Amino acid sequence: MSEKKNLQYDVVILGGGPAGLSAAIYAARGAAKTAVIDVSMFGGQPSNYLELENYPALGKIGGYDMMEKFEEHADMFNIEKFPMQEIEKIDLQPDTKIIETKEAVFDAKTVIIATGAQAKKLGIKGEKEFAGRGVSYCAVCDGAFYKDKTVAVVGGGNAAVEEGCYLTKFANKVYIIHRRDTLRADKIVQQRAFDNDKVEFIYDTVPVEIKGTDSVESFVVRNVKTNQETELKVDGVFPYIGFSPNIEHINAQLQQDEGGFIVTDQYMQTSVKGVYAVGDVRTTPLRQVITAASDGAIAGCFATKYLDEIKEKTLSM
Repeated sequence: MSEKKNLQYDVVILGGGPAGLSAAIYAARGAAKTAVIDVSMFGGQPSNYLELENYPALGKIGGYDMMEKFEEHADMFNIEKFPMQEIEKIDLQPDTKIIETKEAVFDAKTVIIATGAQAKKLGIKGEKEFAGRGVSYCAVCDGAFYKDKTVAVVGGGNAAVEEGCYLTKFANKVYIIHRRDTLRADKIVQQRAFDNDKVEFIYDTVPVEIKGTDSVESFVVRNVKTNQETELKVDGVFPYIGFSPNIEHINAQLQQDEGGFIVTDQYMQTSVKGVYAVGDVRTTPLRQVITAASDGAIAGCFATKYLDEIKEKTLSM
């Protein structure tokens, strides 16, 4: 068995989405030797979005196209990229932080965590059993499989309503099921859905069970006011009920809120000196590409300031 490579960096960034790539740009421009590690390809969640229209200066743009621009910008600087890395261990407590993957051991003076978040599960019977067989968490990825079929989307925020409208490109009928009597989505997003005759809203309702044989055939839901259950005939279920942070290997090393998101100060500094958290993985009032990029800029900037502090202390000893 070959010995793993040992690599040293000033800044190691975990995650190659908008927050991570923004942090990399700012850290590299601050003359820090910077590496970005991701467990998959770069781009993060936005790569799966059909389009975005709320990022200033870019107008309406495909999610994949946007993230391609992010990566091209990062490539202008001497940033080393390590996609498709299987992480085995992360130790953030020592002065020199350690990230160990299947291929290498990374020693870092500072670490910026930009690992993002993943879609929350409904936690009901049938969800796990029919994952990939009618239960999907990505309308852009799987929408084409539901041509002329009926699907249900669970949620009331922007993601649920936007993805529900996207699914009408293929499906004949889209139920949007929300546990409250009003939506949380932006008004402009709501209006588009209200104007789409393929969309039907079911309010005050929660999921109970997903049924089927080889694939999804029906969806049992319950009205929270009447307690009455209804079985909808559907071919697919798309949950969009929020996100949980990707914090595997990080748990218990940093302060987290009750939802597991990493707590930071205004400089993106976590409870451990020299460790920063940015984007969807941290406690934040808004999870958007623009706020993720902003977080990354702040962390990249203050990580380089921290490196300067370390250097000054070393020289004065």
